[in-house]
Amino acid sequence: MEQSIHIYVTSDIHGYVLPLTYANNEKADIGLAKTAALIKENMSNHLNTFLIDNGDLIQGTPLTYYHAKADQSDVNPMVHVLNELNYDAAIIGNHEFNYGLPYLYKTIKESRFPWLSANIVHQGTEKPVFGQPYVIKTFECGIKVALLGLTTQYVPNWENPDHIKGLSFLDAVETAKKWVPYLRSKSDVMIVSYHGGFERALRTGKPTESLTKENQAYQLCMEVEGIDVLLTGHQHRMLEGEVNGVTVIMPGTQGTELGYVEVKVHGEGDSWKVKNKEAKLLSVSDYEPDQQVLDLIQPYERQTQKWLDQPLGQVDGDMTIIDPMLARLLDHPFIEFINKVQMDAAGVDISSTALFDDHSKGFSKHITMRDIVSNYVYPNTLKVIEITGRDMKEALERSASYFSVNEAGDPVINPAFSIPKPQHYNYDMWEGIDYTIDLSKSIGHRIVTLQYKGKPIEYDSLYKVVMNNYRAGGGGDYPMFKGKRVVKDIPIDMSELMANYILNRGTIQATCDHNWRVQVSSFLKK
Repeated sequence: MEQSIHIYVTSDIHGYVLPLTYANNEKADIGLAKTAALIKENMSNHLNTFLIDNGDLIQGTPLTYYHAKADQSDVNPMVHVLNELNYDAAIIGNHEFNYGLPYLYKTIKESRFPWLSANIVHQGTEKPVFGQPYVIKTFECGIKVALLGLTTQYVPNWENPDHIKGLSFLDAVETAKKWVPYLRSKSDVMIVSYHGGFERALRTGKPTESLTKENQAYQLCMEVEGIDVLLTGHQHRMLEGEVNGVTVIMPGTQGTELGYVEVKVHGEGDSWKVKNKEAKLLSVSDYEPDQQVLDLIQPYERQTQKWLDQPLGQVDGDMTIIDPMLARLLDHPFIEFINKVQMDAAGVDISSTALFDDHSKGFSKHITMRDIVSNYVYPNTLKVIEITGRDMKEALERSASYFSVNEAGDPVINPAFSIPKPQHYNYDMWEGIDYTIDLSKSIGHRIVTLQYKGKPIEYDSLYKVVMNNYRAGGGGDYPMFKGKRVVKDIPIDMSELMANYILNRGTIQATCDHNWRVQVSSFLKK
């Protein structure tokens, strides 16, 4: 007797429900409303279905920000949708912690499905924080399918410590080695859903990034026996395939793809054996958004759009970003503005920030909340840390490695910052110091001038610098910042700090002091 198990997975939805981009409300082939149409069509044609979200669900758009920060009276909008779609389970992603534990616990309480993570435990114990580390679903035909949830253990390197107080993040591979044999003995099919990605190339096994244990999917496939299917995410990639006999899939981000795995099993008596497995990515591009989901989300969306159009102030000058690459090569008024907000909030005179992605347009003359949240897309807070001049030089060298030079001598993005996913947010631009990046030099030796108040930086001297909490924890491969003395913690979201800065002034000036430059011979000739 043969049966098929049909596994569907979403991952890294990041608060996107409607098929639009909030910066301009233009239509786009994204969002859970379109994914829902695909889910409903496919699941209606199959028995033995398992529907899973792989994490990073409740953060990422003005919709989710507004609910978390302005009006929590209703059920979390993302949970409201997943409840109606009858999800079987969700995995805790790293961004689930961004709004703090009370908000996360409220979200879990509102869910009609369990949230899983076996490797997030109460400090000093091995007891999972969120109750269930796994679920076992028994289908009418008698097949038992186990699902184990895991989360990237790297969360403490990014998250505000207050948001994860009392929690420990155990090694995902070691945790799987503990749970998989136990669940394998109680089930016919073993699924691991891991909010983490691949640290090595699927075919060759060669490292594709620093092996920090942020991503351990390849290691899970190679070292943990008994896994039939590994669902992955976190890296926002679109992957399907097999590693060491384990069927793997990663369905992108923002609901553009639905991950699908079919597992065929053969039964004899009470025993079922896996005979065949196949993973596919299903695109939402040809689907209209599901009307039920649109109706569910409209009350939340109306309030969000009203809030987004709230006027805050205006710009004297030009803060628009026409070319994001150019804004990373030449000091730009918008980047300088963010650094000025950070320095104003922190009371220090050195700051660093990044242009997070290539969608940021800067500010036009009239500024609304929409402009702020579409440019500053993460709910970061700020920290002032004390670093040495040597730390500063190393950090700037890390940023300078963002660039490569092509055959024509023009600056381009180093593939290490674009593959397997864009990491524009890991290139920092500083205010309060003067420095030059020379791209004719080798990586690690590109900072050719570095001064503070007109004098060379002293390697052994201490400097107070304000930066976002992600970077202050060493996130983005900045280990020189990790564990540094925190002089000041500013637990207010940057979007709120930016809004208040503008409201208090009415008009902000577009200024640019050109305190840093990227030097490339061919670029400078143009």
